[in-house]
Amino acid sequence: MNFKGLIKAVTCLFFSQQLSAQVNKAPAYPLITHDPYLSVWSFTDQLNASPTKHWTGSEQSLIGLIKVDGKIYRLLGKESLPLKPIVPVGDETAYTVKYVTAAPAEGWMKENFDDGKWKTTQAPFGDNERAKTRWTEGDLWVRRSFDLANTDINELYLRMQHDDNVQVYLNGEEIYNCNCWNGKIENYKMDDAVKSRLKKGKNVLAIHIANTAGGSWLDAGFADKPKPKPDPQAVEDAVQQSVNVTATQTKYAFTCGAVDVDLSFVSPLVISDIDLLARPVSYVTFKVKPNDGKAHDAQVYFGTSTDLAVNVRAQEVKAGSYTSGGLNILKAGTTEQPVLQKKGDDLRIDWGYLYVAIPESSNAIQTISQATSALTAFAPNKINLTTGKGLWLNTIIPFGKITGASEQTVMLGYDDLYAVQYFQQNLKAWWKKGNATIEGELAAAAKDYTTVLAKCEATDQMIFEDAKRAGGENYAKLCVMAYRQSIAAHKVLKSPQGETLFLSKENYSNGSINTVDVTYPSAPLFLAYNTELMKGMLNGIFYYSESGKWTKPFPAHDIGTYPLANGQTYGEDMPVEECGNMMCLAGAISKADGNIAYAKQHWETLTKWVAFLVKEGLDPANQLCTDDFAGHLARNANLAVKAICGVGAYAMMADMMGDKATADKYNAIAKDMATKWMSLADAGDHYALTYNDKNTWSQKYNMIWDKLLGLNLFPDEVYKKEIAYYLTKQQTFGLPLDSRKTYTKSDWILWTAVLTNNENDFTTFVDPVYKYATETPTRVPLSDWHETTDGKQVGFQARSVVGGYFIKVLADKWKQ
Repeated sequence: MNFKGLIKAVTCLFFSQQLSAQVNKAPAYPLITHDPYLSVWSFTDQLNASPTKHWTGSEQSLIGLIKVDGKIYRLLGKESLPLKPIVPVGDETAYTVKYVTAAPAEGWMKENFDDGKWKTTQAPFGDNERAKTRWTEGDLWVRRSFDLANTDINELYLRMQHDDNVQVYLNGEEIYNCNCWNGKIENYKMDDAVKSRLKKGKNVLAIHIANTAGGSWLDAGFADKPKPKPDPQAVEDAVQQSVNVTATQTKYAFTCGAVDVDLSFVSPLVISDIDLLARPVSYVTFKVKPNDGKAHDAQVYFGTSTDLAVNVRAQEVKAGSYTSGGLNILKAGTTEQPVLQKKGDDLRIDWGYLYVAIPESSNAIQTISQATSALTAFAPNKINLTTGKGLWLNTIIPFGKITGASEQTVMLGYDDLYAVQYFQQNLKAWWKKGNATIEGELAAAAKDYTTVLAKCEATDQMIFEDAKRAGGENYAKLCVMAYRQSIAAHKVLKSPQGETLFLSKENYSNGSINTVDVTYPSAPLFLAYNTELMKGMLNGIFYYSESGKWTKPFPAHDIGTYPLANGQTYGEDMPVEECGNMMCLAGAISKADGNIAYAKQHWETLTKWVAFLVKEGLDPANQLCTDDFAGHLARNANLAVKAICGVGAYAMMADMMGDKATADKYNAIAKDMATKWMSLADAGDHYALTYNDKNTWSQKYNMIWDKLLGLNLFPDEVYKKEIAYYLTKQQTFGLPLDSRKTYTKSDWILWTAVLTNNENDFTTFVDPVYKYATETPTRVPLSDWHETTDGKQVGFQARSVVGGYFIKVLADKWKQ
């Protein structure tokens, strides 16, 4: 895409007047968004109302303050007082427990119980490499003795990760139980009655846990939340006047007494420019200006917690400062540096290094300190090199006496050293081509700032206007909310074979890497704007099959668990699902590119897969589909539609290739399958969820490829009948996924909405999704799985699949 003219025009527009607000309300607000590890958000409407967090919900704190004529105002983030360990958990220190796996005698949880015959071992218990003692099934009874020198505790918290059901006792009395599981250490506040059970000297924490299915884990301890020390100098919250989210930027406006502050976060995920999109550097800009026409003294503080470079705060980090390329730079990373040693979903990166950089010409003061607060932020103890836990990288910007507008930009970057392990080979990120260094990337980001900002502004305008033209303002706002989230759930790399890899992480689900049925719903954004990234989402799956590492007659579900892409780790195949996905997406790439070059590279594989669809696709056996959270289904009508469209897409590609005979053969097969489907799924005024139960219904979102690829497999009457039926099933926050539950997937609603040619019907489906996105009580990065009756998140967040919101944009582009 040629952006030169667009950038020039938009630059003039944006430097002469502010772009009108695009999105001013979102479930959470993207601040620093690059990839599944470098991703910092504000979970509240007011930027200064809460600590900033990684998309998983773990704190990754950024703090912004301004001192105006000696008075301090809070702009960004909020300090949270860390819990003080009393009885440490495994990430904080190794500890010993007694345990048995057969039911013990009565009274086993009491402090005076004789556990002399119990086994002694180290905790935590679990089923992966982080566990000190392996435990995978059955029941476990654990006793942990600990001594307290005093019981002067402010707020007592039980800290625990458990998988699955637990009963917890303190000195013989039950203090917690839950028939549930969690995926990380969580803090459970104990009431005063529990706190009173602690005594000086020996205490016993006793736990019974049962692993009912799946994973297994047990780690538990206690912590105290100390009373905050009063600040001798009051800190006032700045008054937030506005927030405006665009595709690549989040901008806030504040009033701080006699000074106004514009604070912007720019992550230059310019979809047309892979080199820029892959550069792991964000801009944080402070623009200050008096609002009373008088001169005022102003200083800004920007603090970055080293939590951005650890998985858990208990990990030790090493930090330092230096100068390079005209920049003052702060650097921090774990002392351990366990490169690519962890895999999973609820994890943060704990290898590589975090960087905070600012031009030397700014006269900024950079320091490293053990902790920050409003009291010490502007005068932390200067340390040039330090190790510790929970350190802060501090940047103080002295604006001096200001009489007009003045601004300064800080850059935040990350060098992950190695990003992904790809079939046993450690790969560096895309940006590390040749002799590239993070210092070079930071210097280039500083030098290119004006150009980069112009590209971002042009992208913001393009994304909003394309979506508004396609589906109206509310639809456009949904696309803006989805844009950065979808891109930042991927990592850009180059494969050993020289191919682009754009590998997704299945966020807040199971952490799979390059999941095909996550790629499928994410695709419209990338099909609309950059098919090289779209190909990068398929290349790893094609390689897995074509290398002989995957030998089944259909594609794999994934190629591993992020960031280890060494082969499928999901426990069950999705044969028709993934086969249909790959076939439809190969066809979509061919249409978007206007040529068959990509499909031709993989024609032998596609031919094998289409044979599977012809054999197994019309009447699918009992299996999972992309909506695997809803469970197994046999005779799934919507899954069959995907298979039919996949066969039709193969025929379309054969026709583009000039192979008329093959095209005619598979087009006839697809049309015959569609005709049979109409009979099998017919339930009178709609088509059923499953062939064998006419009292069911489901969204037939997979039919979108028949329409967008122009396959003409299903007649208009099928579309009209389904749409009319869906309109009778609408709830306050959207159309349910199917007749089994009232929850829904918002990406599929938007696909379903495009099945209609009626603008009013489209809006009728879209507006409840917009209502959900702006009114949901669940404040996390956009969840694609929510309840249609109350707008609450059911599961999932920060996933790439919201790229599917761009389906109407794609449809409009292909019409043009």
